[in-house]
Amino acid sequence: MAPPDRGGYSAVMKDDPDRWFDACVERLTDPQNLRVWSIIVSVFGDLAQGSGDRLSGGALTRIIGPMGIKPEAIRVALHRLRKDGWLQSERTGRESQHFLTGFGRAQSAAVTPRIYTRMPDAAADWHVLIADEAAGIQTLDDLLLTENHISIARNVALGAGAVPGNTDDILAFAVTPRAVPDWMKSRVCPPDLCRACRSLLDDLVAAADLLTPMPAPTRLQSATLRTLIVHRWRRVVLRHADLPAAYFPDDWPGPACREQVFRLLDVLPCPPLPALEAECAV
Repeated sequence: MAPPDRGGYSAVMKDDPDRWFDACVERLTDPQNLRVWSIIVSVFGDLAQGSGDRLSGGALTRIIGPMGIKPEAIRVALHRLRKDGWLQSERTGRESQHFLTGFGRAQSAAVTPRIYTRMPDAAADWHVLIADEAAGIQTLDDLLLTENHISIARNVALGAGAVPGNTDDILAFAVTPRAVPDWMKSRVCPPDLCRACRSLLDDLVAAADLLTPMPAPTRLQSATLRTLIVHRWRRVVLRHADLPAAYFPDDWPGPACREQVFRLLDVLPCPPLPALEAECAV
């Protein structure tokens, strides 16, 4: 798919007002991170996370097809997700129905609060963990896989809340942050994360400008645009912990980006699956 044109949308809209949806898709699509299996995970996490929720193959294709994703790429991605235990598929007549497995629902539910919380609360209590290079490093590595810990050095981590259990092989301190140097801020928000967040914010603002004068989107259009927003937002928000503002660079656009994400999601309500399927079948 060709990279989205980052400018000229006002002229496009004047010449062809009906192109607003295509223009929004172009603006919100991240051509560098369009992994089809990951897009599908975003679709199910946002639209069909419940235990009884199902999406037909036709609906899935209609939702992500406008992003330039071909049906054959969707089939390959679905095969991978089934193989990895994320999805199951069942044939109903001539149509395949896809749904999250118990594992897939658990994985989606684990990150849902981080993605959809409008006003995250930063922890009041913090701790530092120091592992010996020869002992405790595996314990520390396991903790770093959770959202509550941030790597400071190869054998040092900062954690939110009380010191976790099962850390007898690690030196642990309860701490109160007094100062956060620039090197620490760059660990929390490396330059590539700041760029990704700034790019997303710019694209969200542009998409909001395109949406403002338009009629209410259809359910299918809402599903496509929600998927693009949630997919890019989760790639930003899951890469950093919910820390006090002092831990972030002065020009960190995270709060403004979060506000814009929910501004758009509010005008693109999550469509009920039966109504979405009926619209996709037309």
